[in-house]
Amino acid sequence: MWFKNAKLYQLTQPLSFDDENLQECLNNVVFRPCGSQELATMGFAPPMPGGKELFHAVGENYLFCLKKQERILPAAVINAELADKVLQIEQEQGSPVGKKAQQDLKEEIVQRLLPQAFTKNSFTFGFISLKENLVIVDASADGKAEVLLAMLRKALGSLPVVPLCRSAIHAQLTHWITETPPAEIELLQEAELKAHDDEGAIVRCKNQDLTSEEIIQHIDNGKMVEKIAVGYAERVTLLLEQDCSVKRLKYADILKEENQDIPKDQQAARFDADYALMSAELIELAKFLQKTFALDDAAE
Repeated sequence: MWFKNAKLYQLTQPLSFDDENLQECLNNVVFRPCGSQELATMGFAPPMPGGKELFHAVGENYLFCLKKQERILPAAVINAELADKVLQIEQEQGSPVGKKAQQDLKEEIVQRLLPQAFTKNSFTFGFISLKENLVIVDASADGKAEVLLAMLRKALGSLPVVPLCRSAIHAQLTHWITETPPAEIELLQEAELKAHDDEGAIVRCKNQDLTSEEIIQHIDNGKMVEKIAVGYAERVTLLLEQDCSVKRLKYADILKEENQDIPKDQQAARFDADYALMSAELIELAKFLQKTFALDDAAE
């Protein structure tokens, strides 16, 4: 249970959960498999493998898992079937098949093939920290995170959240290179810089000393940091973006090894312990970003 990405949100009003009532609320939006004529379904599933509850709590940190199932029906297969059917009709009738008729044929083909299609499952995890008024979603794109938030809102009745960062932090990230980063931050050797003019020139660098003269020259020419790879508190490394999105999270061995003494056959205990470690680290990271970039002040 280790998030690879983090979309960060802040609760605008405190929440409280009654575990029994929470389970009932989530049951109203529980996952069910695709029916024979459904392209996709989604709903909440137990976050813990083999578990029954639709949430997992450690202290006041509540973990949720949104499961989505899609039927795989490749466009190439549909188009090939359609082409054959259109050709057959045109040969029989001696006239071309119009666009509306082709669309109707395509829908018929989809309905006929759907029950035979394979299904693919995907999962989105996120947790709510009631104590810190934070919501953190393991997603690399806003759209995916927003789907989880929308489903939680549907289950709970409301979920008053806003993005943790509501204005770009280009300038502050750029200052980490030109000046001195916070003590908790170690600059790694990857960044993306962009010029904020009509041309919008972009420079991407890897395996590059970010304080080198070459990078400083790009900044002097007006480019600002869009993304930067950093280490935080010697416990995680990540790619931090100008909207405070966190990607490519990697956790230090010293962190993961804290739970190595839990036997492999005790999956529930290991899951619980890993989630406790991971959620605590991400909460600390979010609080660090709040403080460093004065996000609470910017929201006022």
